[in-house]
Amino acid sequence: MVVITLQRNKCIGCNYCVELAPEQFQMSKKDGKSVLLKATEKKGFHTIKSHDHIIYDDCMQASKACPVKIIDVKLV
Repeated sequence: MVVITLQRNKCIGCNYCVELAPEQFQMSKKDGKSVLLKATEKKGFHTIKSHDHIIYDDCMQASKACPVKIIDVKLV
């Protein structure tokens, strides 16, 4: 299972995550911050759990490219 977590409140809106993993991320038109699609939010952390291992590589690239390091990607 792939677990992706985004700390959205710390997002600076650089758009790297959307460029590298457009199936999981998009930019909000309201505030210009990243949105983790289909995520649940708890205490400022937006998380998705997926059995689709294909998304791992793109999300890992997005995590590494994020200048504020707010994307966490794990295989569990």
